[in-house]
Amino acid sequence: MEKHQNTNRETDREHSRKYIQRKRYMQKRMLLTFCILLVITGVGVMAAVLVPKGEKTEAPGQKESLQTSAKPVDQEDESQQADSSGQETEKEPQQDPDDVRAAVVEQADLLAAGYDYDSAIETVKSYEGYERDSELTAKITDYENRKASCVPVDIDKVTHVFYHSLVVDPELCFANQDTNPQAVGNNQWMTTIEEFNKITQKMYDEGYVLVDLHDMVKETTDENGNVRFEKAEIMLPPDKKPFVLSLDDLSYYHSYSGYGFASKIILDENGKPKCEYIQRDGTTVVGDYDVVPLMDKFLEEHPDASYHGAKGTIALTGYNGILGYRTDISYQTRPADLDADKKKWLDEHPDFDLETERANAKKVADAIKAEGWRFASHTWGHLKVGEASMERLRADTEKWKENVAPLVGDTDTIIFAHGQDLAEWTTGYTPDNEKYNYLKEQGFHYFCNVDSQQYAVQITDTYFRQGRRNLDGYRIYYNSIGEMDSLSDLFNASEVIDPKRPPVPRLQ
Repeated sequence: MEKHQNTNRETDREHSRKYIQRKRYMQKRMLLTFCILLVITGVGVMAAVLVPKGEKTEAPGQKESLQTSAKPVDQEDESQQADSSGQETEKEPQQDPDDVRAAVVEQADLLAAGYDYDSAIETVKSYEGYERDSELTAKITDYENRKASCVPVDIDKVTHVFYHSLVVDPELCFANQDTNPQAVGNNQWMTTIEEFNKITQKMYDEGYVLVDLHDMVKETTDENGNVRFEKAEIMLPPDKKPFVLSLDDLSYYHSYSGYGFASKIILDENGKPKCEYIQRDGTTVVGDYDVVPLMDKFLEEHPDASYHGAKGTIALTGYNGILGYRTDISYQTRPADLDADKKKWLDEHPDFDLETERANAKKVADAIKAEGWRFASHTWGHLKVGEASMERLRADTEKWKENVAPLVGDTDTIIFAHGQDLAEWTTGYTPDNEKYNYLKEQGFHYFCNVDSQQYAVQITDTYFRQGRRNLDGYRIYYNSIGEMDSLSDLFNASEVIDPKRPPVPRLQ
């Protein structure tokens, strides 16, 4: 659970370097990408359709060419022909040039919706003969005009919001406030699915556009190989406002069991991330039960809610595994200090195999990254970095590197647990800060804590730092009854609060 801490500001990013790996639009539209590849690499298809030529012959056993497959087939030929061995082989489907053109236009419009006008223009120009097509040249003019109307974002005024795992069943999650401390914590720190969906829609209506942490920073490397940071340029229409999103503790801890949370992330029949949820009667259902699939769905329907396809950053611990999979080595080694939750889970899963669990978790993590999400360290043990000794920080970081990094990939971002940090905002991370120096050596350059301020951004030539705002039950409730005013720039809390949420106890 996060505790908030007051702090200060500044930020940046390299817009094009890491953008290539974030072309989720194209990954989401595999058919469209396939069509565009045909335009680029298979010009012969169109030539054969538009300007038929004589038959081409191939050596026996050789696969037929794109040009041949695109030619009209004689009536007797049917849709199959014999190869040199006498076996019948299916012909490659003929591509309709109108379909290819439509795919190019749709892909370009999708890129432009995400404010990537340069890529949209290049996509149109990939279509052979676009110069002679008045609709396509008009598209290019439209994209150029929309690009020219954009204005640079003030990087110092990019807000960062975060959630924990969402509550699927509020009545179950918040029951027994008078007698159950965990139910009290759930009420204070967690957001329900209904609240999340309303917040997402209202922020969209207010013109908020999701950007990636790394969009805010331009990275360069000096002559000594050191990475340097400066503010990047983000261009958006004047009525749009950027924000960053992160998620904490997406591990589906044992302590969540029975409290109305999803139990793990899985992949559906299309390879898309979804959640398993165990209902009160013990049956398991699959659906959009947490932020990842809900935001994926929202951005698919509202591509203009994301800058260049940005999603969010997922901060993971490791002590209970990740994404609902029990991937930590302790489940296999069963050390003497193994906690009761792990023992109980292992007793209930006698067929547990660590390598299988890790393989399944990695497959899901890879799919989540393919959708545009990033992963960050939340420390292995949900560590209070400000209070921890150097020895404990090193041991914890090694555990994260050994148990989590191989599954989600390397990351340059650490999101501190409990709202703690390595230094005050007024001083920043100084060269004599031992913990900061160690984490830099481990490859971390982006640092985030918890901050109730609207903006908290700090950029130096060696690191990026940003404070995050909790969109949790505590703030939603006390904003909704008028005792706090920390969310009004984002949404009206009284309009989003879940009616099933009971009064939230004050923090102790």
